[in-house]
Amino acid sequence: MRISIFLLTNLFIAFVLPKTNAQDAWPVATPQSVGMSKDSLEAFDKDIASGKYGNVDGMVITRNGKLIYQKYYRHDYSKIYGDSAKIKSALNPHDPGGPYNYYNPWWHPYYHNSDLHSLQSVTKTITSIIIGVAITRKEFPDISTKVLSFFDTSKVKNIDDRKRNMTIRDLLTMTAGFDWNENLPYSDPRNDCTLMEASFDWVEYTINKPMAIEPGKSFAYNSGASQILSYVFRKATGKDIEEYAVKNLFIPLGIHRHFWKRIPSGLADTEGGLYLSATDLAKIYYLFLQNGKWEGEQLISADWVKASISPSVSVGGTVKYGYKWWLYEYGTSTKYAWAGSGFGGQWPVVIPEYNIVAVFTGWNIIQGKPSLRVVESLRRLVNAVSDKNNSSLKPKK
Repeated sequence: MRISIFLLTNLFIAFVLPKTNAQDAWPVATPQSVGMSKDSLEAFDKDIASGKYGNVDGMVITRNGKLIYQKYYRHDYSKIYGDSAKIKSALNPHDPGGPYNYYNPWWHPYYHNSDLHSLQSVTKTITSIIIGVAITRKEFPDISTKVLSFFDTSKVKNIDDRKRNMTIRDLLTMTAGFDWNENLPYSDPRNDCTLMEASFDWVEYTINKPMAIEPGKSFAYNSGASQILSYVFRKATGKDIEEYAVKNLFIPLGIHRHFWKRIPSGLADTEGGLYLSATDLAKIYYLFLQNGKWEGEQLISADWVKASISPSVSVGGTVKYGYKWWLYEYGTSTKYAWAGSGFGGQWPVVIPEYNIVAVFTGWNIIQGKPSLRVVESLRRLVNAVSDKNNSSLKPKK
């Protein structure tokens, strides 16, 4: 009964709000008018439509604050994943009809056959952004605050000095230090994220894990750490993070439709549960390109924006990580594209030097199949810029 109530609450929030007003929509322009090659974008579109990159669901490209290219690609997910949706597995650990059956086309990749697309781990980036809004409004503590200060430590297992030293910043930068294995495929039942999602209380599962290293030292991808942020947000502000986001981020940006899954214990799923349309997701990323300002209002401080998209830790090679932002280096000097990354092929990306915001959505959840990667989308977008010689700005591999 508890889960049903939360699902109904989310359904109410997602659809009783007014539909998008004309003034909330993106202004439209042609690629040529903003210095991009229509032929290059059409060639990219053709490759996507041909299946070269697997199941890509949408491509939205903006430049200089204008929507210049928008395409959506239909896939029969009932046919593609329908048989798997009926079988309990690591990607279907609960009720086959429920929101955590990743093969169920009623829930994935679109919410109930609408245009709201599952963002998966791009939700982590947006969670960080919401925290930035709350910090800007002086309604959230400094991120150097110790995580255990929000817990009854008599009920937390495996406490040692390392866990006592863990801060909110460590949760934001994937440097929490837990003994956590999310390097296995999500279809592998040994994956810690898969085990967490099969449990009732995801926060409890994560905070009780033993520590492996001192927090703040090195990157280790951990969805559970992002779920702890949902709990911390409620404890710190006394408010639900979804409700806060609607009032202080979504509505100011003209985002009136969304869906946000709840974990079994009731908290908003901040590690992967948000659904938005591709054009609305682009608004959130454009907000960062505008240094946190929207229509004259500073929704997020410029300082938080700068800190979020600055490298906090190395992931490997030229890839860095900020406050839930993936930073991809490209060019002959150190330049970063700012991106989100979500299971199945969710790739919102900002190329600040070119004032480009693009969103790619997809649903490639079978390991080893073709899929669009952010480095490839960066290469195609940069090569489509026709207003200057961009040969030195191709993404590094």
